[in-house]
Amino acid sequence: MAFDGLFTVAIINELKKLETGRISKVHQPNALEVVLHIRAMGKNEKLLFSIHPSYARVHITKESIDNPQEPPMFCMLLRKHIEGGIITRIENDGFERVITFHIESKNEIGDPVSRKLIIEIMGRHSNLILVDETNKIIDGLKHLPPSVNSYRTVLPGFEYVQPPMQEKVNPQNVSDEEIEQFFSADRTPQEVVEHFAGFSPFHANELLHRMKDGNVSQVFRDFIGEIITSDKPTYLEADGKPYFSPTMITHLSGRITHYEDLSSLLDRVFYARAERDRVKQQAGDLERFILNEINKLKTKLKKLHNDLEQASKLDQYQLFGELLMANLYQFEKGMKEVRVINYYNNEEITIPLDERKTPVENAQSYYTKYNKAKNALIRVKEQIDKTNEEIEYFEMLLNQVNQASPTDIEEIREELVEQGYLKKRTNKQKNKPAKPAPEKFVSSTGIPISVGKNNKQNDYLTFKIAKKSDIWLHTKDIPGSHVVIHSSEPDDTTLKEAAILSAYFSKARNSSSVPVDYTQIRHVKKPSGAKPGFVIYFEQKTLYVTPDEEVVLKLKQKE
Repeated sequence: MAFDGLFTVAIINELKKLETGRISKVHQPNALEVVLHIRAMGKNEKLLFSIHPSYARVHITKESIDNPQEPPMFCMLLRKHIEGGIITRIENDGFERVITFHIESKNEIGDPVSRKLIIEIMGRHSNLILVDETNKIIDGLKHLPPSVNSYRTVLPGFEYVQPPMQEKVNPQNVSDEEIEQFFSADRTPQEVVEHFAGFSPFHANELLHRMKDGNVSQVFRDFIGEIITSDKPTYLEADGKPYFSPTMITHLSGRITHYEDLSSLLDRVFYARAERDRVKQQAGDLERFILNEINKLKTKLKKLHNDLEQASKLDQYQLFGELLMANLYQFEKGMKEVRVINYYNNEEITIPLDERKTPVENAQSYYTKYNKAKNALIRVKEQIDKTNEEIEYFEMLLNQVNQASPTDIEEIREELVEQGYLKKRTNKQKNKPAKPAPEKFVSSTGIPISVGKNNKQNDYLTFKIAKKSDIWLHTKDIPGSHVVIHSSEPDDTTLKEAAILSAYFSKARNSSSVPVDYTQIRHVKKPSGAKPGFVIYFEQKTLYVTPDEEVVLKLKQKE
């Protein structure tokens, strides 16, 4: 990852188009993110601020982020101070990862006031701070009391002090002679980071790689120029790790994708990862509950298999009863065992006896055990089947939680309440339940595709939205989403892309050559009494695809 000082300057240049824009709405989806809706240059834009310890950033986003019903206090504060305000200037000092948004707004009585919204992108120390015209802090997303930091305090009423500046060489102001002199000796990436402002080890590696060929000072200036002007926003995956830069990445090999701007690039890099974190915050208790249920069911299954082993001795009980009845003359009351010939294999066998019972009573006792074991065997097998079904159900729910959006999580909760696994949460606001909303995609040939992200959406999509002639897809024998192509005769490209969606939204997301079945909706049925999401289908065909996140993102229908 490389949201370093160089990237910061590049993103500021891209955000300059928001200058003179009016802030129409302020939202705070969670404790780490703020979204400003801005009307600028005749367009509506969403500006995302994130102070996540791993994903801190600021950029324009096209993605939708769900908001809580009650806005947090910091959100209310921002609405009071900057909603309706005009962004007059966006700047930073040198190549520091601190960006200041200057905003002209009005106070409660309509007098003009100046505000600064400052984002500090510094890993786990990241923060978003609102400052007034006297440089006093109005509030920040995170507070920093004197007991934690002696250099500066981030609390309402205190003067805003920037994070300590690093005394490094500005890469835009350095002379050719200084560049040549510094690189006259072999340099390590760390030495570049320590000498020049704005460099992360990633971009230092890229620069040194390029300097192997060509004039050192020219390569240096070209590289800085390409980054600052966002020459070619690049996303690269190498060895399963993501990398990004405002310019070409040449020192690593892997799958490369170019984006039209840095904001689209950052949406690609961070949105899915950040959403996973949002879901974990919201669904941590739900995930623990599901895992606990799976563990309990697996323990129960182990016990049932032990019971099955005991009940499976019924043949032995029947044999003992038969042999005792055939050999009543060979033993009498008071004996602890008797040895008789098993007429099925002509081998001698020892049968334990209850010395308090007569020979007939001992034989009848084994027949009674046989009947009990036979009935128990039926019940245990039924319980094993039921327990396996429940394990499959909860593992499917766990997979759905791991791939869910925040909205999907609430539908999974509702399902567990309806199934009797969870108690209903008390909600003061009695909102009418919304209809499930499967996620929408469009194939590269223009055919709409829908994906159910949980069981409510799956059932609603398959049995309410889809037409009988639409094509239905599901991973073969693997927990996953219901996928519907809204066409009776989709082209091969659409069919393959829908199969990729099916494989991606399944437990096999990280696998390759995943089998996906497809058939018409008319051949998909829900058995009577089946749990949500469970169906049977027939007359299916199978194709094999490898999940591809890049394809999924391209097909996703933007709002």
